[in-house]
Amino acid sequence: MPPILLDPPKPKRASRSLYRRWNWRRQLVASGLRLISLAFFVLLLWAGWYLANKGFGREWRTKVVEELRKRGIEASVRRLTLDPFRGLVAQDLRIYDPKLRETPLVSISEVALDLNYAALLHQQPFLNGIDVRDADVIFPGPDTDSKAPRAQLKQFRAHVYFPPDQIYISQAEGFFCGVRVSATGHLIKRADYKPDRIVSDEESRRRMALLQRVAAELGRFTFAGGPPSLQVKFSGDASQPEKARIEASLSGERVQRGAYEVKAFNATGEWARETFNLTQCEWTDNGGRFSGRATWSAETKKGDFQAHSSIHAKQLLDAFGFGDVMADAVFTTPPIVELSGSGNFAQATPRLNVIGRVEAENFSFKTVPMLNASADFAWDGGRTMLREVRLRHSSGELLADYLDAPGDFRLNIDSSLNPAVLRPLADRGLQEFLGEWEWPRPPAVRLKIHGTSRDPRSWIGDGTVAVQRTRFRGVWMNSGKAEIHLADGAVTFNDLHVTRDEGAATGSFTYDPVHHEVRLENVRTSLRPTDAINWIEPKLFKVVAPYKFQSPPTLLANGVVQYHGGKNTRLQIALDAPAGLEYFFLGKTLPFERVHGDLLITDDRVQLQLVEGTLFDGAVKGTADISVAKENPHYRASVAVDGVDFPGLTDLYFKYETARGELSGTYDFEGIGNDARTMHGTGKIRVANGDVFAIPVFGPLSGVLSAIIPGAGYSVAKQATASFTIKAGV
Repeated sequence: MPPILLDPPKPKRASRSLYRRWNWRRQLVASGLRLISLAFFVLLLWAGWYLANKGFGREWRTKVVEELRKRGIEASVRRLTLDPFRGLVAQDLRIYDPKLRETPLVSISEVALDLNYAALLHQQPFLNGIDVRDADVIFPGPDTDSKAPRAQLKQFRAHVYFPPDQIYISQAEGFFCGVRVSATGHLIKRADYKPDRIVSDEESRRRMALLQRVAAELGRFTFAGGPPSLQVKFSGDASQPEKARIEASLSGERVQRGAYEVKAFNATGEWARETFNLTQCEWTDNGGRFSGRATWSAETKKGDFQAHSSIHAKQLLDAFGFGDVMADAVFTTPPIVELSGSGNFAQATPRLNVIGRVEAENFSFKTVPMLNASADFAWDGGRTMLREVRLRHSSGELLADYLDAPGDFRLNIDSSLNPAVLRPLADRGLQEFLGEWEWPRPPAVRLKIHGTSRDPRSWIGDGTVAVQRTRFRGVWMNSGKAEIHLADGAVTFNDLHVTRDEGAATGSFTYDPVHHEVRLENVRTSLRPTDAINWIEPKLFKVVAPYKFQSPPTLLANGVVQYHGGKNTRLQIALDAPAGLEYFFLGKTLPFERVHGDLLITDDRVQLQLVEGTLFDGAVKGTADISVAKENPHYRASVAVDGVDFPGLTDLYFKYETARGELSGTYDFEGIGNDARTMHGTGKIRVANGDVFAIPVFGPLSGVLSAIIPGAGYSVAKQATASFTIKAGV
């Protein structure tokens, strides 16, 4: 049995010299470790400072670019730095189209890279994702002008992950021209990724130009209610972006552009199966509400839409630079518009179809106040149709239907509207014509017109017109009515019947603005000629004015009167004036009775072809050719008288009274104006049953005869004849 030890044996103590050597070595190692740690720490600080400020070299940047290329992102990195809190950061990252590296698609100030360092060491894909915080994304413009403003996405934040064969965006947010944009979604990105279609350089520039235009338009808005919000969700295959699925919604409040303000705005849309579907588009303003929807198929290139509006359309158009469309309209209440339509852009020539209705109340157009206007309309790009057009004014109402199609034009009008109301809407020529009328009460007009185009020269139509008391060119009529016929650009008034206090006028006449003429056919009138001629052509007033009729004669007019400088006026007038007329000739007024004859009025001449009448109980016949031209007031006339009361004639012209006598004879003469000294002519005179030698023509012989045979100079002779010639009025 072994002995039992009560106390364990104590180890031998090292010698003091050995202890001292070991303690010194330990201190030396510890100091060295501390020095190495300090140096390593300083090295880390210097490396961190260097990598944070100077960045990694080109080799590392190339590795990152190659890794992004594997993820389907063609990019370039100007600097690759190390952030102690965010990790590896790529600065000035530019993303390009895979096929076109000339112009970057976007430029991002900095992006944090989430790396798998183990995979990096093993030469495997090492990029797990990227993290963007408060970066500015700059989109290039379509041109190379670096000073031009660029579209920017500010305060951009995004978390993008790269699972195998995918690109996943958990959250992307930023401000694009004042609009808060957020997006989430994922794309399938296979290793053998190849795009279905290569975007050309021209198309890329067009897209960038469109983006810049959107940015410029958004820059004209102010968002008093805070930034609007655009939310986007998407999913799809990167190789087939047109087949992706995208959902978007946009909302905002108190959005202003110029003087126009949107109180609230909401829109939702979806892109799926190559079809865009705008399911909701609504906004409200101070006037009312707009709502609409639309669809568009990229595969068939067809779409349709619907809309209803009661907003301030004029203010909206003004805000977007289209104020000229409704510049002449002023609305006290917003117009109501309903429309729907479709479009087909599959062919070389797009086809559009739009139908709808518009209605407005208490508005004015070109200073013309209207109570109400409404119409149904349809348009397909080549044809325009307006149905049930109703225009109400305080003076009356106009109803119309309108069709304008290739080779087919139709217009129906039923109006009790005062035409003067429409004068500001007409062209200059029609304005001048309407300005010559005055309608205390509006006329009633009905017209049915058809033709091959909008050109009035192709129109054919019929209708009626009836007026009450009306003034035209300063001359009043009590009433008037006629059948209307349109053809060859002219308007013919058939079965015309116009009444005045002194008589009436009937017949037909044609107003032809194409040839600048008025054609009269069997116009029979018992009106005052000086008034009636103003209706036909005011310049002919000076032709008619010298003839002072005792009462309105009966006139039958046929012919053509041209205006606007035309030289083919030829108006034939048959005259019958039983009550007679007065005519100013050689300074005296001749009182003709029971006058009848024919007149021919041309542009600057009046021809009395054969006029017969009674003058001082004798018969008068004559013809005349009178120039009414200002530069040549020449006249030529031939007069034959038979049995004219000699005392009346001598008393009128010579203030010489003779007891009795009858004058007969002929006189052919010419002259200029009313100047008797220019008259010259020849004639024959015969006086019977009077004091022949008391007549001024034989006056010089009267005293001689009386001296030889007392009383013989003033004896009554049965007949005396003489021939005479007048020159220079003598």
